[in-house]
Amino acid sequence: MRKKGRIGSSFDEFLKEEGIYEEVTSRAIKRVIARQLGAVMADQGLSKSALARRMKTSRTQLDRVLDPDNGSVTLDTLTRAAKAVGRQLRMELV
Repeated sequence: MRKKGRIGSSFDEFLKEEGIYEEVTSRAIKRVIARQLGAVMADQGLSKSALARRMKTSRTQLDRVLDPDNGSVTLDTLTRAAKAVGRQLRMELV
C-alpha cells in the first residue's frame, strides 16, 4: 500500500538536478527587479528618458535594465538604476 503525501522532489531540487537552478534563479531575480523598477517609475511619473539621464546612461541601456528577459545587465547597472529612483539594491548570500 502506498502512503499518501508528496511524491518526488521539490521544484528547487528538480532544477538543481537538471543543473539549471542558478540560471533560473538569476533570471527570476532579474525579472522581479525589472518589474519593481517599472513600478517605481510609474509611481514617480518618471519617463525612461528621464531615468536614463539620472543614471547617466543611454535609453537603450535602460531598456535592457527594464527588459525582464535580458539577463546580461550588470550588478553595477542595477545598483545605479535603484539609486536613480531613490532605492537601494539589496542582495545577500543565503
